[in-house]
Parts: sequence; structure tokens; C-alpha cells
Amino acid sequence: MSTATSRRPVSSRKEATHDRIVETAARAIRRSGYGGAGVAEIMKEAGLTHGGFYAHFDSRDGMLAEAADRAGADTVAFLAGVAAGAPPKHELETMLRAYLSKDHVESAETGCAVAALGSEMPRQSPKVRRAATRRIKEMIDLVARQSPDWGHPDAHERALVTVATAVGALVLARAVDDPKLSDAVRQAALNHLTPRA
Repeated sequence: MSTATSRRPVSSRKEATHDRIVETAARAIRRSGYGGAGVAEIMKEAGLTHGGFYAHFDSRDGMLAEAADRAGADTVAFLAGVAAGAPPKHELETMLRAYLSKDHVESAETGCAVAALGSEMPRQSPKVRRAATRRIKEMIDLVARQSPDWGHPDAHERALVTVATAVGALVLARAVDDPKLSDAVRQAALNHLTPRA
């Protein structure tokens, strides 16, 4: 799952450096979890010294909140791009097929932040949880808008079930060490979530 969010243009060197740190941290939290995303490692991976961290963030939680926001924005932007490129009336199915693809299963570092970090969220600071929650709501709203029953009273509830099922299937497909079971989990979720042709 390649990500490309629409970010505002960076106007200064400090902003460019800050953006590079946030992007590096967003990959790191999806790869290693919040606990595995240390300041020193992130700064080194971004090509910077540890000492420069506080010129950009007031705390590690501040950086993690921005990283959670960026990772979630990447997920929403990717799915919105898939929907935009899908044939009319097939946006939701196309999004789900991309989300539950084998490539996405194998791309945790750049893939869905909810699937990579959801189980860790209850133990994070309110600032980090707030950022992640905002992006989860955007993901649910995006799915609802692509749904064939958009505008009907139960469209939002169906979107909640669709997102919960897709995220859960992705988590399980990544968790198992049996490729056939991983594929079966993905396919079962797709069979359940997408209309039969």
C-alpha cells in the first residue's frame, strides 16, 4: 500500500526537517509499535542527531501524536485515491480489494495505521489517541460515502461494520505464519464485504 497524502508545501528548512521526522516516525510506529519507536532511532533514521529533537517537538508524545496523525492521513489518502480511480459504482469494492490485498498484508510499515497500532491505542496518551481517533473517523466516513446505501439511515452503521471487519481481517492475515490461512482470512472477508457478481 503506497501512501501519498496531500500535504501543504513546506516553506522552510525547519519545516522540511520537521516533516521528515514526522514521516520517519509514522513509518516507525507502524513497523515497531509506539513502544518500539524511540526518539534516538527515529532521529537517526531521519538523518539527524538526537539533540535536535526538541527544536521540533515538546515531548515524545507530541511527536507520536503527529506520527499517528500522519500515518492515519496516509491510510485515508490512499483509500480515497483508490476510490477516485475506481469504475463508477465499484468504489467500495475496489477500496476493499486494495485494503485486503496481499501487498497490503506485507506492507505494515507503510500500510494502515489502525491495523498496525489499534491494539496499542488504549495505552497511549490522550493526545496520541485523539489524533488516531480523528483519522479512524475519516476512514469510516470515507467508506460510508462509497457505500451503495450512502444517504440511507443505516449507511454509517454498515460503514462501521465494514471498517471493523476489514481491519480485523488485515490484523489476522498479518498475525498468522501460515500463508494459506492468511489468504483465506483475506478472501473470506472480501467475500463477506463485497457484493457477489
